[in-house]
Amino acid sequence: MRVVITDGGRAAAGYQGRAGDCVARSIAIISGRPYQEVYNALAHIMATMPKTKKRKKAGVQSAANGVYTKSKLFKDYMASLGFVWTPTMQIGSGCKVHLRASELPRGKIIVALSRHYTAVIDGVIHDTHDPSRAGARCVYGYYKLKEPST
Repeated sequence: MRVVITDGGRAAAGYQGRAGDCVARSIAIISGRPYQEVYNALAHIMATMPKTKKRKKAGVQSAANGVYTKSKLFKDYMASLGFVWTPTMQIGSGCKVHLRASELPRGKIIVALSRHYTAVIDGVIHDTHDPSRAGARCVYGYYKLKEPST
């Protein structure tokens, strides 16, 4: 797959260096919303999320070190932006869809990978690096904007 190197507006928002903000970057790229707006919303979600043994980073106002994308708060946020989740893998099913243009739908999607989210537009990755592992990386599912009703 072709890759367009972009930070989704992170540098323009005044951030420097590297961060684990792939969720914020991919949402900003696909939704067209400013990076800072998306980052603030995700940071608020992380701050209001209860801490558990698995969610050690919860309760902190930051989206720079990951976001718990399986939480109801995150799913509700994505729905509020008009995104619909399509799973491509079930427990025990094995990998059916890889990060390849030929296996993904056309249009703008946010792809969930192992420990990473990336933006894909018409089969082209938009990210700070190439996460495809030469097309071998398994796709767990993707978010796509809901089609307007006619």
